[in-house]
Amino acid sequence: MIYILLFLAACFLAYSNGANDNFKGVATLFGSRTTNYNKAIGWATITTALGSISAIYLAEELVKNFSGKGLVPNELLLLPSFAIAIALGAAITVFVATKIGMPISTTHSLVGALFGSGVMAVGSAFNFEKLGSAFLIPLIISPLMAALGSYIIYLIFRFFRRALKINKQSEVTIHTNPDVMRMQMNVATVVGDSSSDFKNVEVEIYTGEILGLSTQKIVDSLHYISAGIVSFARGLNDTPKIVGLLIIINSLDIRWSMLAIAITMAIGGLLNAKKVGMTMSTKITPMNSGQGFTANLVTGLLVTTASIHGLPVSTTHVSIGSIFGIGTVTKKADYKMIGKIILSWALTLPIAALISALVYFLLSQFV
Repeated sequence: MIYILLFLAACFLAYSNGANDNFKGVATLFGSRTTNYNKAIGWATITTALGSISAIYLAEELVKNFSGKGLVPNELLLLPSFAIAIALGAAITVFVATKIGMPISTTHSLVGALFGSGVMAVGSAFNFEKLGSAFLIPLIISPLMAALGSYIIYLIFRFFRRALKINKQSEVTIHTNPDVMRMQMNVATVVGDSSSDFKNVEVEIYTGEILGLSTQKIVDSLHYISAGIVSFARGLNDTPKIVGLLIIINSLDIRWSMLAIAITMAIGGLLNAKKVGMTMSTKITPMNSGQGFTANLVTGLLVTTASIHGLPVSTTHVSIGSIFGIGTVTKKADYKMIGKIILSWALTLPIAALISALVYFLLSQFV
């Protein structure tokens, strides 16, 4: 019975993760109106699933890290109640954030939950040094690297665009629903209502040709590919973190665990991603497809590299850092929204830690 509870808790975490994280890889596609919401979440679901499957072969180190190995005594890792407390602490935190539309980090939530249940279980025997070096430092540094990287790379791309005499022009079109927007067009500013019905939309497109092909179509294609890379990287990075909680179920093959988590994650994204998706797409900074491509390129490179090397970076932190870097260059970043997001990040770890510690205490008393 306790193992079934553990499996369900891990699936709840996977569902919450998908709801909060799945759209992040394609947020720039929707934010620039390169495509509509349904096509964007569909592309995210497919590429995230591919990343989750690839994690079976490429991300074994992350599975070990998020099992708690090295943070607490090995005998504690054999207790299902410890893993359940971590899963529920992180899942509840992410689920609540999703409901209010805040893009927080599942990785950060898991670290907080590991800390809370670990300290509750073993007190000073918890390995605080490894927590800082292996978990907190990568989480803090990665969004700063992403912001700086996207800032620099976008300046380089802009230099070459101007050198090639590729210009941008704005147009105003009228749409009543984002689902019918032309895929070639890229929204710089939404005039009027920013809810489900878009009225007058000022779009920004690239003019001219490269090697006889439309510049706009080339940029759109690269943007799609980069969004897929980010979603793939997220699946590769996040799936093993959740599966790490299930390794104490020795009878459950890790490949089946990965598959179950991947499917549940996909369902969460399809059913519950819209609020966080709107925050990521439209409330940090307006962008066009070239700017979205740049942000995705930086995010994909950083997260994929971190996954292969077993570094637990947050796709959320990296993605928002990259988008913010673009907004800094264009001087259109919404600093008030960024402040709200950073506050939610600061609260993530202590909230997950408190919930996890409480769950572990209750389980140890009554189970």
